[in-house]
This record gives sequence, C-alpha cells and structure tokens, in this order.
Amino acid sequence: MATPTPLFTSDRERRLWCWALAVVVAIYSTLGLAGTLAEVLREHRLLPAAFFFLMFLTVAAIVGSGLKRRPGRREIWVGLGLMAVYGMLVLRMSGSIEERTHLFEYGIVGVLIYQALSERSGNARRVPVPAVLALVVTALVGWIDEGIQAVLPNRVYDNFDVFSNVVAAVIGIGGSVVIGWLNAGLERRRS
Repeated sequence: MATPTPLFTSDRERRLWCWALAVVVAIYSTLGLAGTLAEVLREHRLLPAAFFFLMFLTVAAIVGSGLKRRPGRREIWVGLGLMAVYGMLVLRMSGSIEERTHLFEYGIVGVLIYQALSERSGNARRVPVPAVLALVVTALVGWIDEGIQAVLPNRVYDNFDVFSNVVAAVIGIGGSVVIGWLNAGLERRRS
C-alpha cells in the first residue's frame, strides 16, 4: 500500500498557509464591522496612525519574506521603493482611508501565499510559476471578498476594489520576488 503524501512539505509551509488563512479570515470577518471600526478609530484620531502602521507592516512583510539574512543596501532600497509605491498609490486613490486598506490586506495575503507556494516548490513539489499562481489565488480571494460584500447590507460590490486587490497582490508578490532574487544573488556570490 502506498504511503499517502503529506498535505504540507514542511512546518514552514504549514505555518505560511495558516497565516494566509488567518489574514483572509480576519479580512472577511470585518466586512460587516469595517465602517464601525473605522469610525471608532476616527473618533479617537487613530485612523491615520493605524493606516500608516498597516503600510509599514505590509512593506516589512514583503521585505522580510525574501530575506535569509540581515537586509543589505539593495534590500533596504527595494523596501524604500515599495513604501514610495504604496505611498503614491494611497495618495492618488480616491475614496476613504478604509477603501485604501485593500492595498495592505491583499499585499500581505499575496506575499503569504507566494511564500507558501515557493516553499512547496523548493521542497520538490511541482508548483507551476509560484508567483503567477499566488497572484491568481490572491485575486480570487479578493474577488470573493467583493462577492460577499454584494450580499451584505450597507456594503457594495465594487470592481475598483477588485482591481485594487490585484494591484496590491502584484506589488506584494513582485516585491517579494525581487527581494528573493537579490538575496539569492548575494548568497551565490558569497559561496
């Protein structure tokens, strides 16, 4: 009798999938509460600080996801570049601060899914182009998010939000790929 193949290839892959699921559950669970939460933060004048904390956390997750050592100059520059990209997108997006959170939510989801798929691929499992697959899965999760909003009172389905989710995933996954390439190149030069 054949031994069943384990679902995960490593503890790291399992943890990454669990974190991705936890973030998605957190996003989905706040769908009915987002307006109330934003209003409480606004009343206490904490909304801008919370927003910038999320931006910093997202960039840190992207940069940290591709590192296997302390960040060097190149990684720091990529991190600063990502912050600039996020900053420009946030400033140019119309709508409330709450609407702009899509950039952070789905940036983190995309990075976690990409890292889980990369870990799986690195452990000799067939994963066709982890970055592209992560983008497709993240876009699908974001689209489901909007689909749920279509049936909730006080929420609406918005194609721009679907697009924002995809843009966030592209930034997050793209940044993670670049950091990983820089890190791998430096490791090869050291060897």
